[in-house]
Amino acid sequence: CIRENMTYRDILKKVDHTLLKQPSTWEQIREICDDAVKYGTASVCIPPSYVKQAAEYLDGKMPVCTVIGFPNGYNTTSVKVFETKEALKDGAEEIDMVINIGWVRMGQYDKVLAEINALKEACGDHILKVIIETCLLTDEEKIKMCETVAASGADFIKTSTGFSAAGATKPDVALMKAHMTAGKKIKAAGGIADFNDAREFVLLGADRLGTSRLVEAWNRKLKTIKGGCPGGKADGPLHKVLRGQQRQGHHDRTLGDDGDLHDETVQDLHRSRFPEGADRRAGKTHRTQSNRK
Repeated sequence: CIRENMTYRDILKKVDHTLLKQPSTWEQIREICDDAVKYGTASVCIPPSYVKQAAEYLDGKMPVCTVIGFPNGYNTTSVKVFETKEALKDGAEEIDMVINIGWVRMGQYDKVLAEINALKEACGDHILKVIIETCLLTDEEKIKMCETVAASGADFIKTSTGFSAAGATKPDVALMKAHMTAGKKIKAAGGIADFNDAREFVLLGADRLGTSRLVEAWNRKLKTIKGGCPGGKADGPLHKVLRGQQRQGHHDRTLGDDGDLHDETVQDLHRSRFPEGADRRAGKTHRTQSNRK
């Protein structure tokens, strides 16, 4: 059951906190591992070369996800299977594979299905997500890929690598939701701008979100708060940060009586930034008469 009044925690639990850029260093990977544990994301999604080190560092505190045949997908199936087995041996718990998009364009869905199932056999009980790179496909091809993934042993269909012409779009997630069957799940990845954007993807049917921006946005917000926690520490418990904002007169959060994060919704944040009658062009957020009472 998806609730419209999702909290930040609700959203972060669906995030595969991701760092796949080519110049990524271990120090950067370690930082996203720390943030993933701190905020309770679904996993960290990182390059295969860092899986072993990250799995040892996390020591079971957070699932490690990695990518196979990434980002172009045209490795041979045997290479993808080898990559998958190697990643699992190194400690990966989830695998995001890229399909051979040329096979899709040629209508060779039987070969795509066989490859997905070969990787799922290698994965066993581990989660397998299938990246179809929606920006390169027609709607008809997207629907056929929904049917193909639904017929396979994979667990998720995923929109994008984030390394092609575009990332996830809301129409594509809606299309997937309409055509996915057999209990398969949906992951939206690439281009998720902020928490309200993420909320809309979830309401449309996304079960996972591949992004680094949400944790980065939350970290930036905490660093700007002064005195929000005892001793002025911005990296303390989130509910204390939020209470500190209330004490200082910040009205860009909506809290319940206990002031905890679970009562603060993404929808409330969006409304508080742009309430009825606000001058958006000037960036002003005048409170309405009802808010002044």
